Amino acid sequence: MSEKDAPGHRRADGKGRPVGRRALLVGGAAAGLGALGYAARDDLARTWWKVPGVDRPRTEGEVDHPGADWLPASEANWRRADRPYDYTIDRVVVHVIQGPYAVALKVFQDPSHRAATHYVVRTSDGKVTQMVRELDVAYHAGNREFNERSVGIEHEGFVDRPETITDATYRASAALTAGVCDRYGLPRDREHIIGHVEVPGTDHTDPGPHWDWDRYMRMVRDVPVRQA
Repeated sequence: MSEKDAPGHRRADGKGRPVGRRALLVGGAAAGLGALGYAARDDLARTWWKVPGVDRPRTEGEVDHPGADWLPASEANWRRADRPYDYTIDRVVVHVIQGPYAVALKVFQDPSHRAATHYVVRTSDGKVTQMVRELDVAYHAGNREFNERSVGIEHEGFVDRPETITDATYRASAALTAGVCDRYGLPRDREHIIGHVEVPGTDHTDPGPHWDWDRYMRMVRDVPVRQA
């Protein structure tokens, strides 16, 4: 489930030196400012981070899902990115941890674990904790391409114990998944909302046979659409 950082995107300049993609893009944007009027320059200054390869502004402890708590995963379990400007987000991956909520939080903070999801949902009351920003690539799917393109949601519980997946689990997770879909313009369907077991190459079986997909998808679709 681990993943090494992607190599930098570089090409040689006329003198044979490697040139970083960010230097090319930012340099080109800066050069173009002189040809723009003041209003256009102000607009570009506010949106420079939309250029691929340029990090968006970040606020410590900020969450993507309203009401979620923030608890950062170990930096060994994810890598910095600038999604959806460098990687398109086109799906949600549903996990069940095979353990309690507290264990999920602990292992995702452990650098030796080499894996984490963006969110963890608690069984008893549906409490949501965010551990990786949606901007960034979490190592959760066991497939590099799917990691880069997805948001991972871990749920407290066991695949062979249906009682550990509660109404609170489904309701909190449905609101969370619906929010992800709305943020990135994804249809709320099974093509874009999948189980870990459906990721190519994985050896995991979660969320398991007791995860009620019909119920879950109905609840996801019933969440009011959040306007951007």
